[in-house]
Amino acid sequence: MSTQPQTLAPPARPAAVPHRGRLDAAGYLICLGGIVRRELLRFFNQKERFFSALVRPLVWLFIFAAGFRNTLGVSIEPPYQTYVLYEVYVVPGLAVMIQLFNGMQSSLSMVYDREVGSMKVLLTSPYPRWTLLLAKLIAGVTVSVVQAYAFLAIAYFWETDIPPVGYVAALPAFVAAGLMLGAIGLLLSSMVRQLENFASVMNFVIFPMFFASSALYPLWRIRESSETLYWICQCNPFTHAVQLVRFALYGQFEPVAFAVVAGTTIAFFTLAVIAYDPGRGIMARRGGPAGETA
Repeated sequence: MSTQPQTLAPPARPAAVPHRGRLDAAGYLICLGGIVRRELLRFFNQKERFFSALVRPLVWLFIFAAGFRNTLGVSIEPPYQTYVLYEVYVVPGLAVMIQLFNGMQSSLSMVYDREVGSMKVLLTSPYPRWTLLLAKLIAGVTVSVVQAYAFLAIAYFWETDIPPVGYVAALPAFVAAGLMLGAIGLLLSSMVRQLENFASVMNFVIFPMFFASSALYPLWRIRESSETLYWICQCNPFTHAVQLVRFALYGQFEPVAFAVVAGTTIAFFTLAVIAYDPGRGIMARRGGPAGETA
């Protein structure tokens, strides 16, 4: 009786385990949450950063505004329904000034993180560059909005006459202004190779943007002095960010200012994404984040 060899069936393959690191919506949210959480922890751990951000606008509000009250009185103009004191007029501009400085400071930290910090690792991750930059931008805006509302809470005791609904209505305007200023800072951070050079870049950006705007004085007063300076202020996107917040604090919407802020945000963020693209942007000419010279 002959026996035939039995053929053994191949072992069953183990069930496939779903890959937890795939680039799905949950992964993007985890990445965004991690970057935002890191920025918030850095902000709350550096208490001197919080107080230093409030010193500049509070000094201008409590000291300069008191001295300029009689010299720079403001006449009736939208969104105000009556004559207002100078300190009432400058509050929206000073609040957005906090966002301006925070946007530049966030881009300064971006230069550092890109060379030796966490962004050097994140920029080599499989996530698209635009998502990482957007997460960094949203994190910076979150911090700037907290600082701006802290300033408004202190300015409330200075009789700024902002209606209660204005504090809620201004939140989208602050977010839009923060996104625009943060996008400008992202583009600047892509152009700076050395951390030491960023201070000079900030001086050439922050002060012209702030003083050549409607933050400290109405544009009609500037037009009385210089027509050229008036149009420079009109072309300044910071002017429209201030006007967007100013109108929102009094429960009004300024469509032209919103259009300029939104368009500037899209333009500068797109340029920042291209600049950080290792294949075609500024990073391509430097060999990527790891190839930058210190």
